[in-house]
Amino acid sequence: MDFRIFTEPQQGASYDDLLAVARATEDLGFDAFFRSDHYLAMGDGDGLPGPTDAWTTLAGLARETSRIRLGTLVSSATFRHPGVLAIQVAQVDQMSGGRVELGLGAGWFAAEHEAYGIPFPAKRFGMLTEQLEVVTGLWGTPVGERFEHRGEHYTLVDSPALPKPAQRSATDPTRAGVPVVVGGNGPRRTPALAARFAAEYNSSFPEIADIPQRFAAVRAACEEVGRPADDLVYSVALVLAVGQDEAQLARRAAAIGREPAELREHGVAGTVSEAVDRLGALREMGVQRVYLQVLDLHDLDHLDLVAREVVPQLG
Repeated sequence: MDFRIFTEPQQGASYDDLLAVARATEDLGFDAFFRSDHYLAMGDGDGLPGPTDAWTTLAGLARETSRIRLGTLVSSATFRHPGVLAIQVAQVDQMSGGRVELGLGAGWFAAEHEAYGIPFPAKRFGMLTEQLEVVTGLWGTPVGERFEHRGEHYTLVDSPALPKPAQRSATDPTRAGVPVVVGGNGPRRTPALAARFAAEYNSSFPEIADIPQRFAAVRAACEEVGRPADDLVYSVALVLAVGQDEAQLARRAAAIGREPAELREHGVAGTVSEAVDRLGALREMGVQRVYLQVLDLHDLDHLDLVAREVVPQLG
């Protein structure tokens, strides 16, 4: 089982805050540092010092880390033209020496679009599908050939399809590409996109009991298109709150405005033994990778506790 640190910088974080967490992620042996792609705080917080752009952040971290994977969970299809996104991600992949992954979704938070003047169409799933076609098509076009796309949302004509990522495509190793993470909890369209484009399917903040059903839907979608279901990595994202005792857990819960009982129900939370039990149960459900959502970015001791006392017990 892989363990990745997942952050929500829109709630309030500077680049230096994120760099400190990314370095701790690397030093403590976690697999990857991921961040959300949002421009507005959610809930009651003020979001100070303000939003940081996901791919600008990851470009910086690409040069200031050396081992961990880096990516988004997930970038919004409404934020960038797919041609621009393909260039950005390919460049950051080069800058990192081939350590980048792209999580891409349709977008859902209308308020952040209104706050920064970003169009937010009512129907976005077709846009997401075309973005995946364009981004993976640009990366996968052999050097010296041209890429074209004429769709409902995007038209690309006579593109040189450059630059190329450092990595090879997970779905076609003969071509360049970055691993794509498709996430969502829809019963039909999201599994179909994962089967077609993804190296990984992610279910973010699911009800624990629903996880096997969501994975089964993706496996069925793979079978429908003739792709081995085990080609994909199956992952979940869950909030993290672990304490050495009840008092420490209560302090960590209070710091992120949550209740211990609710965290225990929905996340990887509780005492060390409870966190180990939860992760072991997830592994039995077929979870291969867990994104641990860290909401208090200044509590690096939290990461240290998980790395020292939880992860080693999972083998």
